[in-house]
Amino acid sequence: MSLSRIIKQLLLILLLPALALSAEGKEFTVVIDPGHGGKDAGALGRKTNEKTINLAVAKQLRDLLRSNMNDVNVIMTRSNDTFVTLQGRADMANRKHADIFISIHANSVDKKSPMFTSVNGAAVYTLGLQRSETNLSVAMRENAVMKLEPDYSTTYEGFDPSSAESYIAFEMMQHANLDQSIELAEAVQNQLVRTAGRKNNGVRQAPFWVLVRTSMPAILVELDFICNPAMEKFMASEQGQKKLALAIYRGIEKYRKVADKPADSRKERVVADSRPEELPSSGAAQSGSETIAGKKAESKAAAAAAAADAKDRIVYKIQFLTAGSPLRKGDSRLKGLSPVEYYKDGNMVKYTYGSYCSQAEASKELKKIKKSFPDAFVIKTCNGKRIK
Repeated sequence: MSLSRIIKQLLLILLLPALALSAEGKEFTVVIDPGHGGKDAGALGRKTNEKTINLAVAKQLRDLLRSNMNDVNVIMTRSNDTFVTLQGRADMANRKHADIFISIHANSVDKKSPMFTSVNGAAVYTLGLQRSETNLSVAMRENAVMKLEPDYSTTYEGFDPSSAESYIAFEMMQHANLDQSIELAEAVQNQLVRTAGRKNNGVRQAPFWVLVRTSMPAILVELDFICNPAMEKFMASEQGQKKLALAIYRGIEKYRKVADKPADSRKERVVADSRPEELPSSGAAQSGSETIAGKKAESKAAAAAAAADAKDRIVYKIQFLTAGSPLRKGDSRLKGLSPVEYYKDGNMVKYTYGSYCSQAEASKELKKIKKSFPDAFVIKTCNGKRIK
């Protein structure tokens, strides 16, 4: 299939009607997608498999939502051990005009990896550009299930989940619900760390088919690594499944509270991690109280004019790192990036780089930042606060 045809199909998806927020008097529809199922077992552990864990956590989440949210309408893409196509999962969410789509999975790595039995941590994915080889490989593994379908190349219009070239079109589009998807992903990821005690592998972006084809805020949750025996035991246990489901539930709850607020109250404070350096003076020093007073007055006037000019202006920044607490200046996790800023979101600290007047300008710089921080993305701020 030609690249132009792929782009055309993707653009059609973006035109599908989607409601990011629940309207007054309307049920809030959540589509829960337990990944894999039936003939597709997903990733394998020593004692169980991914499809079984995904379904168990999904059912726990369904019950929590129905018990605690009066206006919620929960739809499962599968409620038992059956095979559902990737396209079928997305189509179901679109037909129901869902408010959010949550796909639940368990992660794994290649058996040849030295980290096969020790790797751990939860991550939440939104649709995004394929700049990280790690994220792309995860997407390829999850998308590969389409090969189990008869004549899959016709159903998916020539898309090859194992070919990097097939993902080129994803780099040329912007998800219509990206801001809300990231907001939902951050809320869920925070709770996977706080409530379920998972290692924080962050919010990431990758081209999963079910995220491409859904027309509402959508995320894909990787609960933890089933190839790690300790993590498998946790995810397979009833207690572990309850904690994971509760974490996702609390993330949804937080997302709804923030999403239902007016735009002004959803802005977050951005805090600089260091003061700007003072510029050395140039030319001969002047004396006299009159000259000093004049310079102070000019400085104050200039500062006031600059502040007035910047007021209510949209500024774009690149968010590149999430940490549990503020980092020291020069911390190795910053990888030498400077100057940086951060803002607090609950118990998490979100680091940003740069200030840009337009999305295009920020996106251009984003390409450079992604070389060191593959999961970086652009956010909007106004008056020093993030706009969600």
